[in-house]
Amino acid sequence: MRAWAGSIQLIVADMGGCMLFLGEVYRRFYALAQRRHLVFDQIYQVTLQSLATTALAGFFVGAIMTVQFTLQAKSFGALGFLGGLATSATFREVGPLLIAFMLSGKVGAYTAAELATMKVTEQIDAIRCLGADPIVEIILPRFVGIIIASFFLLLMGLIMSTVGGTLLAIMFSGVSVEEYLRHIPTILNPLSVLSGVFKCAVFAFTLAAICTYKGYTATGGARGVGRAVVNTAVATMIGIVLTDWLTSYILDQILKAFILS
Repeated sequence: MRAWAGSIQLIVADMGGCMLFLGEVYRRFYALAQRRHLVFDQIYQVTLQSLATTALAGFFVGAIMTVQFTLQAKSFGALGFLGGLATSATFREVGPLLIAFMLSGKVGAYTAAELATMKVTEQIDAIRCLGADPIVEIILPRFVGIIIASFFLLLMGLIMSTVGGTLLAIMFSGVSVEEYLRHIPTILNPLSVLSGVFKCAVFAFTLAAICTYKGYTATGGARGVGRAVVNTAVATMIGIVLTDWLTSYILDQILKAFILS
């Protein structure tokens, strides 16, 4: 029981520290206009590092969903609806979640390691000694850049999932391109698209918040850097799963209210 209580206390303290950290970042948003070039540089670096990984992940997510739905659709004689079923499921739930997991390992771990190294080697303290604010100079550009880049990378991954699903439909299911794409607008309604876009935005924010916080608060030398990277990977995946459940619940309630009205 003591171990469980200690773990819960650490988790609550970590969540509180992250919220306070986000408050510090938010209070410095006024300085963002003067550091647009740093934000664009971060967007470029994150996109360049993760573009191939995200595209590949999205492609195979769509391909896997097509293969799985083929097995179900064949038994009901509904292969004509394969494109709509696979694409709708990918956009609403599976695609953003799995692609965000890939980004958390690529972008989150790299950013946490970079910031933790700067922290334990006292580079951040040196910036503070020079009279500059490290949150403004280092954290804020990375925070905003990761959110923007990750959001568009997630959207690009969803688009690539459609490409992967179409290709596997031709190779595995024997469905033509026209037949696969024809029923996508029928089943993939605007709410499904908005759900996927909203989840992408929430996951991008979660990823940026956790990796910058863990890197900025790292302590303990080289071992602390490794610990920050591991904690970032674990916390990001847990955070993505929890926000996925929360956004799904919120969107479900909105849909019910919309139907009832």
